[in-house]
Formats: sequence, C-alpha cells, structure tokens
Amino acid sequence: MFRSIPVVSRLAGLSRKLALLSCLAAGLLATPKAAQARIELGASADEADAVVGCMFPLSGRVALYGRDSIGGIKLALADLRAQLGDKNAPRLRVLVEDDRSKASFAKRIATDYVERDGVRFLCGVVSSGAAQAVSRVAKERGVLLIGTDHASSRLSFEEFHRHYFRLSNDTYTSMAAGARYLAELQKKTNWKRLVFLGPDYDYGHVSWRDLRSSLDRLGVRYQVAGEYWPRLYEADYSSYIAELEKSRADIAVVGLWGDDFVRFLKQASSSGLPTRMRIANFDTGGNYEVLASLGEAAPSGLILSSRHHNNWPDTPRNRKFVADFHQLEGRYPTYTAEGAYSGIMAIGHALASAGKHASTDKLIATLEGLRLNLPEDPEGFSSYIDPQTHQVVQAQAIGEIVPNSDFPPARFMLSNWTVYPAEALLPPADLIQQRRANARQASPVVKPQIKEK
Repeated sequence: MFRSIPVVSRLAGLSRKLALLSCLAAGLLATPKAAQARIELGASADEADAVVGCMFPLSGRVALYGRDSIGGIKLALADLRAQLGDKNAPRLRVLVEDDRSKASFAKRIATDYVERDGVRFLCGVVSSGAAQAVSRVAKERGVLLIGTDHASSRLSFEEFHRHYFRLSNDTYTSMAAGARYLAELQKKTNWKRLVFLGPDYDYGHVSWRDLRSSLDRLGVRYQVAGEYWPRLYEADYSSYIAELEKSRADIAVVGLWGDDFVRFLKQASSSGLPTRMRIANFDTGGNYEVLASLGEAAPSGLILSSRHHNNWPDTPRNRKFVADFHQLEGRYPTYTAEGAYSGIMAIGHALASAGKHASTDKLIATLEGLRLNLPEDPEGFSSYIDPQTHQVVQAQAIGEIVPNSDFPPARFMLSNWTVYPAEALLPPADLIQQRRANARQASPVVKPQIKEK
C-alpha cells in the first residue's frame, strides 16, 4: 500500500494542442442525422485505416455517460496523433450509436457494425448486460471488442474469449481493493457486521460475489447482516433503507451506480442512515457525477472510489486530461470519459505496433501485454493488459469525501487516499481456473436432434 504521489509541474506540448484543435474541429463537424442517431468521428470512410464501432447510452438517465465517452474519444484521437505523429498514427473512423443500455439494441447495433460498416473493432458499452450480448457478437464474428466502463468480471472469467479486452477496472479489481480497505478498517474499528445493497442484475450480483471472495482470501472474519437487490433505476429506496437500519450492520457496501446511487444517498441522508453505519461504494461511488450531484448535501463518512478521479493521481498526465476535457466540453469528466479515451488509445497503439493492416490474430497478440500510460496511472506506473484475462491492470485509490471547490459545481471531492498497487489486485490463477471450470460444468449440454426415419 502507498499513499502519496509527488506533484510535478505541468507540461504542455504545442503539437498536442494543434492536434487537439484539429480533432475538435472534426468532432464539431460531425452532425448526427437525428436525435441519438449515429455520430461519426475521426477519419472519413475513404481515408480510414480501421473502423471502430462504439455503443454508449446517449439517451435516458445515463446519457451523460455517452456524451462524456464521446468527449474522451475526441481527446484520444488528438493524443494519438500527438504521440505517434501524423505518419505513424492510424487513421481511425469511429462510429457511435445509442445502445440505450439494452442488450437487444446493443446486439443489433454491433451486428450492423460488422455486416454493414466492416468494423474491425467494437468498443464501449456501459451496461454489463449489454456488454455480454456484444461480446458474444464479437466472438461469433471474429472481431475485437475493446470494452470500456462495463464492469462485471464474468466477462473476463466465465465468459472469457480471445476477442474480448477491457480497458477499465472490473468488479474483481474494485472489490479486491475494497476488501483490503475493509480488512485494514477492521483492525482500526473492529467492525463485525456487513450488509450489501446492489442492483438486481449481473453487475450487482457479481460485485457482491467478488467482494466476499476477496474478503475470504484475506481471512477477514465478519457476519453478513443481509443482502438487498433493488431493481435498476429504482425511484424509491425507503423500504431498502429501512431494512439496512434493521440489519444493525456496521458497514453497508452499496453497489448502485450513477443516478441510482445519488438517489439512494439523498434518501439515506434524510433518514440519518450515514450517522448509524459507514457507507462504502468501491467501484463507481466516487465518480465526479455523483460528487457534483450531491452539492452541499454530501453525508460525512462516505468511503468511495471510482475508475477515474479528477484529483487523483496528481500527475501532469491526469491534470492535462482533465483540463483538456473541460476545455472541450465545458464540464469536468466522469469516469466514462477516461474509459472511452483508454479504449481508443489501446486500439491506436495496437495498430501502430502491429501494423495498420495487421491480422486479427496479430492484433490479439499485440494487445496481450500492451502497456499504455493513461491519466489514472500514478507516477512510475503504466497500465497493461493481463494476457490471462484480457483485463487492464491498474492501481486503485479509495478515499473519503472532504470539502473541495476546485472542480465546480462539486462542493466535495475525495481525499485521504488509500492506494493499492495494481499487482496486488490481480486475480490469482487458481481463482481464474476455478471460475472457468465451474462455468463449463454449469453449461447445458446440447444433444444433436435425432431425425425420425
């Protein structure tokens, strides 16, 4: 465990600025045909070296995640040209469509991307349920899926296949860090009872399983005071908050995300729940969108983390990313911006290394072990892709909320960081093998039909 990252003076390259301005111009010229219609970024169809088909939510309660992902893609296209040069940087044509966070929509869009647009890469997908559908399309059609900001570890364990890669933290990574935090907190406070509340679909259930698995491996002794499963986009959490009260737990780990977590926190604060038990969210709770939504109403004592933080690590790389995004979009980024940025950077660097027209097999070999210096990397570390799971390996920082007006409109940010190095959060080989073996045993055996004579 380490806690502090040295502050280094900001660096600004003129070539990067010029590339960014060029890319911004291209992005501004991209005009959707209708609301939530296809958006096109980067190279034209005639000049593109590769076509990337992305799916994000562009409508509904989580549309901000799609808009931030598009901002992240624009920054990545500019940075690829700045880092690799105009001659070596692959010319990417990036298509974006609204998957509405629904598996059926995402599957149809992915299939159209492959059949109609000839994409070599699928990317994005915030919903874990939709991502599973798209991952199956990638496997069946032999194209690569570069996943960003869906997090169920099922995709890199039970449903792993060689065409799938993920460039943002999964539930295993976040919960492995959370388990270590809880183990250290237990030594300080002697907490004993733990309750979990998460969305009733794959992401929530896998998060809870990953947390318990990591706590057990660390030898943490605790009582499960209950587990509760509200539906996604639940409007009223009062009954669940009452059950948490009755559980008499010391700590509530909450796996809700986005507006659901904001809504829960505001209702829980009204009931006084945070004064009676610690509330933790180790995967998405520290997202900037959550902190900005809380305003002055942030309850004290929250333990939060996220897949990217605007104020951690305090490095020139991260400060530049946050500043560029703010200049581009007029607001500070949520973690989806950095996730989409990372996905496009991985595609660009893989093509630059393997060759702009490299085979899929060669691109897979290149992506396995690919190293990238990303905004969320602390000084001296570069993210890399684990060949065993195709999951990006990154450090995780967990913090507590404190008053901070540096990133308005948020009035609170995270601080008092506890940081876990990336290698400490890798899943052990025996766990990977066990989960994959269990999945194979659980798979139904389909017998061929015997034709009647």
